[in-house]
Amino acid sequence: MAEKKKISSSPHIRQEDSTASIMLDVIIALLPTTIMGIFNFGLSAFLLILICIVTCVGAEYLFEFFMKRKVTIGDFSAVVTGLLLALNLPPSLPWWMAVLGSLFAILLVKQIFGGIGQNFVNPALAARCFLLLSFAKAMTNFTYDAVTTATPLALLKSGESVDLLRMFLGSTAGTIGETSTAALLLGGAYLLFKRIIDIRIPAAYIGTFAICIMIYALASGRGWDLSFLAAHLCGGGLMLGAIYMATDYVTSPITPNGRWVYGVILGLLTFVLRSPWNPTTAAEGVSYSILCGNLLVPIIERFTVPKSFGKGAVKYE
Repeated sequence: MAEKKKISSSPHIRQEDSTASIMLDVIIALLPTTIMGIFNFGLSAFLLILICIVTCVGAEYLFEFFMKRKVTIGDFSAVVTGLLLALNLPPSLPWWMAVLGSLFAILLVKQIFGGIGQNFVNPALAARCFLLLSFAKAMTNFTYDAVTTATPLALLKSGESVDLLRMFLGSTAGTIGETSTAALLLGGAYLLFKRIIDIRIPAAYIGTFAICIMIYALASGRGWDLSFLAAHLCGGGLMLGAIYMATDYVTSPITPNGRWVYGVILGLLTFVLRSPWNPTTAAEGVSYSILCGNLLVPIIERFTVPKSFGKGAVKYE
């Protein structure tokens, strides 16, 4: 008896991953940097994380309930948004600002455009930039061990020295989730192992930025100053942005070549926005770079779509 074949439309190869399982893996990957943030900054960091997550989940539930949409809090995407937003906030930020930022992320960036999969920019980063523009003083007030101090990247821009080991381990001032490069790399390795993220975007992003920094170091007379490079790689939320936010499925390219192009653009934008040659500019440019990159994704995908099989072939009569 002939074997029966099942004919169906593409895609023919499918994975069993669901949105909920992917989001749970992202949460697991963020646990090391979350724990380090709470360890470094104490109760205030824990409360901000809790407030952001609860507000994001609550806002998503209430909006979908009253708009008579399917309630999607079970996919954990709102939890990830709240956690990422909290990790991008200084631990001294007033709680009501965290609530405002969470509402902005869920209602104005995510839900108003149709919910998960429809937002054109990363909700957590959009909320962070909204708070930074609205409450610049509070968003740039960094404390460590109850002492207000500048971040390592700000110290570097002013010509002061920084402790690379402390930057790598995370015992420095900064936002809750950006300080520990070791914890961020550990979570990133987990995401790569689970194949949740693609290496193309973070590799192109970090690699392009590193090349630009070394060119600047050579042009400014520093020579091959690897400590200068390491400080820039460990500071300013670069690893947090490159690994966890630039790779967001919804707001990053789906084409393989597009991901390389996207990463290169982010690296160049971050270098330009940080402007190490201009001490009057802000030290951190990761958030704005990724948001600008999000807006360019449709154009990038348009010019990097792979050719269809047989397209351009010569037809013989």
